[in-house]
Amino acid sequence: MAIPKFSNEPVLDFTTPANKKKQLDALKKIKAGLGQEFPILIGSEHIRLDEKFSSFNPSRPTEVIGVFQKGSTALANKAMDVALAAFEQWKTVAPAKRAAVLFKAAAIMKKKRFELNAIMILEVGKTWPEADADTAEAIDFLEFYGREMLRYGEEHPVVKNPGEKGKLVYVPLGVGVVIPPWNFPLAILAGMSSAAIVAGNAVVLKPSSDSPRIGWAFVEIMQEAGLPPGVLNFVSGPGGAVGDTLVMHPKTRFISFTGSKEVGIHINEVAAKVQPGQIWLKRVVAEMGGKDSIVVDETADLDAAVTGTVASAFGFQGQKCSACSRAIVVEKLYDRFVEAVAKKTETLSVGDAEDPRNYMGPVVNERSQESMLTYVRKALAEGGRLVAGGMKVGDSGFFIRPTVIADVDPMGTISQEEIFGPVLAIIKARDFDHAMQIANNTEFGLTGALYSKNAKRLKRAEAEFFVGNLYFNRKCTGALVGVHPFGGFNMSGTDSKAGGRDYLLLFLQAKSIAAKNIH
Repeated sequence: MAIPKFSNEPVLDFTTPANKKKQLDALKKIKAGLGQEFPILIGSEHIRLDEKFSSFNPSRPTEVIGVFQKGSTALANKAMDVALAAFEQWKTVAPAKRAAVLFKAAAIMKKKRFELNAIMILEVGKTWPEADADTAEAIDFLEFYGREMLRYGEEHPVVKNPGEKGKLVYVPLGVGVVIPPWNFPLAILAGMSSAAIVAGNAVVLKPSSDSPRIGWAFVEIMQEAGLPPGVLNFVSGPGGAVGDTLVMHPKTRFISFTGSKEVGIHINEVAAKVQPGQIWLKRVVAEMGGKDSIVVDETADLDAAVTGTVASAFGFQGQKCSACSRAIVVEKLYDRFVEAVAKKTETLSVGDAEDPRNYMGPVVNERSQESMLTYVRKALAEGGRLVAGGMKVGDSGFFIRPTVIADVDPMGTISQEEIFGPVLAIIKARDFDHAMQIANNTEFGLTGALYSKNAKRLKRAEAEFFVGNLYFNRKCTGALVGVHPFGGFNMSGTDSKAGGRDYLLLFLQAKSIAAKNIH
């Protein structure tokens, strides 16, 4: 059967009564099962341990979403052994059959869409639209990478050499460790895992301890789609006992990580050391942080720039590596921009993510909340001017008002360090040249945007704005699979370009085969 051309999964409109009812029903269903215990999965074995930890609802921190096993070094090693055995069989499965598993998983995900949304609303505080966009992106990854494997599974032409028949084929790497983040707990987890799996590798998945419940939901979907036991193993637990053990293991062939700069650097360092019995250099795919800027010049459409900046800064509480954390505005437009952004920000509603009337939910945990408030105090001490937000909301739940700080020094703390929350710094630039200098003055290089009607400046930004994902006259968040291959420069990571035509190459190796003609 012919596979239709890839197209992005549309997001849902929750103003439609039918969609709203389905989402409310799904929330009710998931809430009825809160507090369940979930195992570690190694092969076909469900493992429960004496030591456990819980996942909580950041909107209501006493509400337990699920209880999970605190994995150990021994179990991490066991998962590697089982994955190695499964890999020997899985690598021989035809690419089309591997792709079919992803296509079936995507179909299941579409049927369970509202339940998956509900888990993320409750477990990490995603609002309804943010949760649904996460699920839609996960579906896209499955559909896109399945088609990509069909492409890589074909014979690839090489330059002809007289007297020989040559070809190039792509083969899988081996067993990989997948360490996803909590902020896109379904989309990025599904994308990282499914890409490795469809390429013929086996995976040991260590979910974030802030979002293991949605990770388990993905594992169940892959099982239902027919993935053989041992190809995807689920080992929850701490980064030291589980994560470091897996990264250091001599049989680990690759590590796929999305998270903070600090953890990414640590993984890269640990993976670089060759262990006894290791016969390859481990491949590290790391997507890390960002300090993303929107530049606004004096020719920009002010309303569009304000709308795009606020959406980029405060969507999912600013907890996106792509979020706008710096608006760099030329002085001719600066005062009007600051006033308009502050006014629009103050209209944003903050509260329980379960309530669809709220634009923003909670930040993920208390540690994050305190860190963000510390950054706000630091910014004010360094001369910043608070024009919106800057405080907690309510007595329970990890809520923070969306915060805007103007007059920030280009080298100030909140201009340089990733905050990963709803805190926007506004920086004044003398002119466009100065704005571009500021835009490139951090150690990161993930996303950026320019609002301008000047064609020459847009062209300059193409060459000079040093980020992996650059946008003109639109927000700097919301990359679509296949449309905006995603990944950053410098300390933003290895520029993997997730959701692009190069991504599967990170989980494959090319084999050149030449045969001399025999007459």
